[in-house]
Amino acid sequence: MKKLFLILAMMAFSLPSYAVTLKIATATPDGTQWMDDMRSGAKEIKERTDGRVQIKYYGGGIKGDDKKVLGQIRIRQLQGGAFTPSALASQYLDLNLYGMPLVFESEGEAAYVRSRMDKRLQQGLEDAGFVNFGFATSGFANIMSNSPVRSLSDLKGKRVWVPEGDTISYASMQALSLSPVTLPLTDVLTGLQTGLIDIVAIPPYVALILQWHTKVKYVTRVPLVYTFGFMAIDKKTFEKIDPDDQAIVREVMGKIYDNFNKVNLVDNDAAFDALLNSGIESVDFDEEEFAKTREVLLKSNRQLGEQGKFTKELYEEMMRYVNEYRSEQSAAVGQ
Repeated sequence: MKKLFLILAMMAFSLPSYAVTLKIATATPDGTQWMDDMRSGAKEIKERTDGRVQIKYYGGGIKGDDKKVLGQIRIRQLQGGAFTPSALASQYLDLNLYGMPLVFESEGEAAYVRSRMDKRLQQGLEDAGFVNFGFATSGFANIMSNSPVRSLSDLKGKRVWVPEGDTISYASMQALSLSPVTLPLTDVLTGLQTGLIDIVAIPPYVALILQWHTKVKYVTRVPLVYTFGFMAIDKKTFEKIDPDDQAIVREVMGKIYDNFNKVNLVDNDAAFDALLNSGIESVDFDEEEFAKTREVLLKSNRQLGEQGKFTKELYEEMMRYVNEYRSEQSAAVGQ
């Protein structure tokens, strides 16, 4: 009997560690650089963990919109997804802080703030039950439409798309007396085709990937909304992975997202040129109108903070960093 127990114990120690397959959904189509890089990362993780951690991607939105993906994560049919902040804002309200309309005026401002606040937002998301590997910006969302948008009056009466779950942008559009239409990302192209929506705000790079540019005629290059994406994996599932393997996943995926954060801005500039080359016309937003619009939106933001739509103190800290950056830039110019 003792020999039997010894044999069983030896067999147990010789068995491979618990294997986990992470099934990840994304709206990004196959064949894009994003998917190629993510699949390369999955291959490296599989090799370095001797097959104990494998990642399977479902691209092109085949698993449905964000709400459906989250539902499948809850019942363990999926373990994670690639999301924008609005998709998980219901789980962690402060994810929408960076994406409030007209908070940032430049990439420099956003980078300055993010270097001071990213870690806390990432930790807040993990505390809400989702492991992530960093945020990758897609640049600023520009206004895309079928009639020129140079002022706030050009938006009046138009149906403006707002991402599903983005209560802050919805309230912002209402503050500007516009007509917001809520749709999941996967339904926007159809919305443009059918006339359900007239105007979208999206980074040029993303518009090309999702083919939205084929349904618009004009682009207004204004820093309307700062955008970023991230991968989120169910924390309970991730914690089933051996700690050493968790570290490998975090290392590999962290490097990939850090690279995305750098190259996406370059890709976005090139994408804007590609939009113009495809026949889309660029128009400018009136400077005085821009200042008035920003004033209205900042007032709306403060009111949303008072209503508990996000952590008011964290928002105020973010705005202090914005003003700090602008003061430093002004001082540098004056030297």
